[in-house]
Amino acid sequence: MNGSGRDGGLDAVRLVVVTPARNESEHLPHTIASMRAQRLVPLRWVIVDDGSTDGTGERARELGGDIPWMEVVTRHDRGERRPGGGVVEAFYAGYERVAHLDWTHLVKLDADLEFGPDYFAVIVGRMLADRDLGIAGGMIENLVDGRRVLEQHPRFHVRGATKVYTRACWEAIGGLHAVKGWDTLDELQAARRGFRTVSFDDVRLVQRRFTGDGTGQWINWNKNGEAAYVCGYHPAYLVAKAVRRAFVRPWLVASVGLLVGYARAALRRRPRVDDAELRAFVREQQWRRLTGRSSLWR
Repeated sequence: MNGSGRDGGLDAVRLVVVTPARNESEHLPHTIASMRAQRLVPLRWVIVDDGSTDGTGERARELGGDIPWMEVVTRHDRGERRPGGGVVEAFYAGYERVAHLDWTHLVKLDADLEFGPDYFAVIVGRMLADRDLGIAGGMIENLVDGRRVLEQHPRFHVRGATKVYTRACWEAIGGLHAVKGWDTLDELQAARRGFRTVSFDDVRLVQRRFTGDGTGQWINWNKNGEAAYVCGYHPAYLVAKAVRRAFVRPWLVASVGLLVGYARAALRRRPRVDDAELRAFVREQQWRRLTGRSSLWR
């Protein structure tokens, strides 16, 4: 049943999956086990060992050597984990191996995730039923001290850890850009072109690499603030978002982190998205949300 299901219109689906992985040997076995169990089997799954120093590539080959639709690509070690641009560069090293295939749906999937056997079948099935749905995924639960803690974010945002694109949407947005905030920028581009983006609350994945302590959240929210600047967010919307986050544990970390990241990017004059029409669309939509005239995106 390579690349297809047998029910719900999934028989014509040709799914390709790309997984950038850097130093994920501890968590990768869970992801490989989840992929093995999928009811909707990928046409191809490429794991990109992005210069790992912990044997991630060797672990992948050991655990998945008998999977005919899986392959491992190895990149040189750049010396550090580089969020944003590095992730996208690694993704494209894998995408090159599937770009020539006649795929219908493309997945960017992290190497520290665990999910049920119906994950792809449910997500793709809903995309088939709603042709306006261009990017979709499930909600992520972080594994914290043995407990699953749901990650909170707007339902129009699909986490970069688990993105499913239709071919029509992928071609319309022109792929991914190697910048911080790439997993927001793709959604902005999709919305401008009339596609919806959705994280389904009733479809869950577990992310085993948790960075939710005070230090990890501070770094993440700084990164989010910088990404908001790069993507052209309206300053008033960014401030309103920071205010809403002020009283979420750990107190003030998210709000101050957002503002500091945005301000630092502005002071350093980080390059912004070179698309004046997209920036205008984003700010117009955010201003409408601030003034209560519409929901954000669609």
